[in-house]
Amino acid sequence: MKILVLAILYGLIWVSFSGHFDFLLLSFGVISVLIVLYTLHRMRIVDETPVKFQMNLFKFITYCFWLIKEILRSNITVAKTILSPQIKIKQNMFYVPLSPKSEAAQVIFANSITLTPGTITVETEKKSLLVHSLNFSDSTEDEIADMGNRVSRCERKDT
Repeated sequence: MKILVLAILYGLIWVSFSGHFDFLLLSFGVISVLIVLYTLHRMRIVDETPVKFQMNLFKFITYCFWLIKEILRSNITVAKTILSPQIKIKQNMFYVPLSPKSEAAQVIFANSITLTPGTITVETEKKSLLVHSLNFSDSTEDEIADMGNRVSRCERKDT
């Protein structure tokens, strides 16, 4: 049953992203969905791993809007850096403590860092993330730690 639901869901996602209904593209979509489902089945992810979203939906949506604002702000900063006549960058790699507790929140935190232009999560460890920053400043670590705290506030307390 889960396979059927996932097939329909992935098919709808494929169609909504492509926006084309040509036979060739639809057949590529069907083939892609089948490959993904086969891979998930072989990995035993579909049947054995329950999907738990342990986030407060309202707080998570609020976080998503905050993240969009931060992505736009970082885009402008990176664009200024790239377009300036003299490129002045101060790269740095540093560890950020993992404040979110659930795996889903930790993944959201790590991906949020990578989504923000100029930063990327290089490595995940048990209690921290290794982050690379293109324009490192004194406040960079605090800003990223704040991002982790915002993700933590989205987590449900009952789990």
